[in-house]
Amino acid sequence: MAFQNNDIINAFYVTVARTIIGTFVAVILTAAFAYGVSKRELVGRKVIMAATLVTMYFSGGLIPTYILIAKWLNLKKNILAYIIPNMFNVFNAIIMMTFFSGIPKEIEESAKIDGANDVTIFFKLIIPLSMPVLATIALFNGVFHWNSWFDAMLYGGTNLKTLQQILMKLISSNNNVSVQAGNMGFKAVSSESIKLSTMVITTLPIIFVYPFLQKYFVKGIMIGSVKG
Repeated sequence: MAFQNNDIINAFYVTVARTIIGTFVAVILTAAFAYGVSKRELVGRKVIMAATLVTMYFSGGLIPTYILIAKWLNLKKNILAYIIPNMFNVFNAIIMMTFFSGIPKEIEESAKIDGANDVTIFFKLIIPLSMPVLATIALFNGVFHWNSWFDAMLYGGTNLKTLQQILMKLISSNNNVSVQAGNMGFKAVSSESIKLSTMVITTLPIIFVYPFLQKYFVKGIMIGSVKG
């Protein structure tokens, strides 16, 4: 199986782009939804929660999802096919709702007295106060996007292959793999070496990011475990 290093570089850029964009969009939209639903005075709150929880237990299935994204939304061979279907996660929203419910109402009330509206309160007060849960959800989404390959196989096409998709193909190949590196020609690499390289490439980005999020991540996973 022959493979060019340009394909790997392109796949790396695609994977980094979908991870950064996908994580940012998912965290902001999920936080906005969770903040709104965390307000008990919200009209229709129970209906919204019920409709949201249903999606945790029932889904349309693989074929209807493919038809929706590839045919109706026409997102095949479009990077938005990686972003839009993963913009919202119910489990993550529940975690955020639990955190937002614990923020004292007096903070928002004092901001409203000073003339701040809900959008200002959300971005200038709630977001800075919610770094633990935001970092936790960002890590969840970042790991998901970085490791995702199945959706790339369905919607990516040739130019939007992800790094994990390429590595998955290399691992599934039982034969030695030839990698072309510039003018050095083709060099045969054993499948065992590819598997070990895959583990390193997959884990390194998370290892680099985790130390910066560790203090927030530890606080985030303890949400709801201790009261007082």
